[in-house]
Amino acid sequence: MMENQEQNYPEKINPFNVADVSLARMQRLAPRPTNLEDTGLSETFVADLIGKHLLDGGVLSLVNLTERLALAGPIVEGVLHFMRQEARIEVRGSSSARNSAVTTSGSLRYALTDLGREAAHDAMTRGGYIGPAPVPLDKYVEIAKAQTVHGQRVSREALATAFTGIIIRQDLIDRIGPAMNSGRAVFIYGHAGTGKTYISQQLIRLFPDAALIPYAIAVNETVIEMFDPILHKRAESGSGESDLMLERGHDPRYVNCKRPVVIVGGELTADMLELHFDPATNRYQAPLQLKANNGMFIIDDMGRQRVEPATVFNRWIVPLEEKKDYLSLGAGRHFSVPFDTILIFSTNLHPLDLADEAFLRRIGYKIEFPLLRVDELKLIWQQFCVENDIQCESRRLRIRCERAVQRGSTPDVALSSPRLTQHSGRPRNLSWRRKSRQRESPALGLE
Repeated sequence: MMENQEQNYPEKINPFNVADVSLARMQRLAPRPTNLEDTGLSETFVADLIGKHLLDGGVLSLVNLTERLALAGPIVEGVLHFMRQEARIEVRGSSSARNSAVTTSGSLRYALTDLGREAAHDAMTRGGYIGPAPVPLDKYVEIAKAQTVHGQRVSREALATAFTGIIIRQDLIDRIGPAMNSGRAVFIYGHAGTGKTYISQQLIRLFPDAALIPYAIAVNETVIEMFDPILHKRAESGSGESDLMLERGHDPRYVNCKRPVVIVGGELTADMLELHFDPATNRYQAPLQLKANNGMFIIDDMGRQRVEPATVFNRWIVPLEEKKDYLSLGAGRHFSVPFDTILIFSTNLHPLDLADEAFLRRIGYKIEFPLLRVDELKLIWQQFCVENDIQCESRRLRIRCERAVQRGSTPDVALSSPRLTQHSGRPRNLSWRRKSRQRESPALGLE
């Protein structure tokens, strides 16, 4: 099962530094639109979106609409002029106009007319999305390819930095490095408690740069929501400037984020890998793998899902081979998006118990995590005790770790509530006890 794979390391560490070059890089990658044509959207599409915002927010100023749409004021103002000609909106004047002799265009407030309200309701029936202006699909594809997660090479220095303070064997690091550089899927397997999930989650540290994530993408007239505040973490810009600054910065329809890490386990179903349409709101949500683009997608505890492993594996055959994924909007409407993610399967089972050899050949690297040795297990627990201010007697801990290793098991941790422990005013001590007679694996706890 294990191959002798060539170690694919660059000679030098990639010097990419987010704090120094991220803003300039993002601005070159997605420059701020200065006119409607630059947005890639039609005037009628933006007018419908403005109508839905006015239907949702009532009377709004140009500043309000600019912030809601993530478009420059002159672009929004031009579309508002079009809507006034169509008799879809009316100008209410500035809220402070009665106290000022001068009213600027930015302080004018806009509201829907009866005709505009009817048009807005019609737009809502065609699509319920209300948010920042979407990015056209072709532009998203272009930017996703330009910021591919496979564009950087992981060096030995980067690996050493990423795993600083983590107990992991060097031979595993020597397999992980080439796997990250291969651009292929990775299969991590081994006994429970060997650190597969934890190590998998740390791999994104090998890619410290940022990526632009659009709030939404437009496939013709259909809007698909992409940005997820739970999965996508905003990157620190270091500039202190607003995303909506008019003269600098990238297209504010994108969010400057850390490269995404999407982790799913036993809750994964086949539906989560397809577009989700909510008939109650008439809105589309992107599937998990699309939200993970330009980052990492980890399927943990593979084989424990409610769907058959073969169904999950078969879903990836085309994306892994063609580096693109095909999605359906229903009614025979299909489109493709880049499949630019590091796909990692993690499981306690042997790969051959989950998939046939034909599929496993498509997996670039199969990495087995062995059981922990006594010294490794002891170091992990010592780190845990230091981080949590727990007293630990070294000799007793080593004896217990030796017994755990002899049984071929890894001890679980059973911690009482830190608040209750601290409230007692007594120092916390590491104890050893059995959790139940039915379990062979002992538990470390606090007393």
